[in-house]
Amino acid sequence: MAGSETVRLRDIAGVIRSKNAGPYELTFDIIFNDYETFEKAVRGNSVTKELFSLLYGIPVVDVFSVIPFPPAKAIKITILRPRPSGSLGETDVYGAQQHGPLLDLEVVLA
Repeated sequence: MAGSETVRLRDIAGVIRSKNAGPYELTFDIIFNDYETFEKAVRGNSVTKELFSLLYGIPVVDVFSVIPFPPAKAIKITILRPRPSGSLGETDVYGAQQHGPLLDLEVVLA
């Protein structure tokens, strides 16, 4: 893409986090440092359902939404939890430790 660059998400986002969205879903927040970078990241279209499917080893249909949210200069993603919160064998009851794969993710700024 002409005029685009690739950067690590952790270098352009002030907040990258995961948390419960009820017992059966996880939500991820990517909050960018400024509006210009947020807009470039959205135009670059690197954060997609297909990407989350690959990163988290889940079917694309289990990635419920990828929504740019301009008022917060954020992208919000919601997926089906692999195991319900608090269920036997589940290791992160609050869902707060699931954002790790996003830290080294390279995204296109367009």
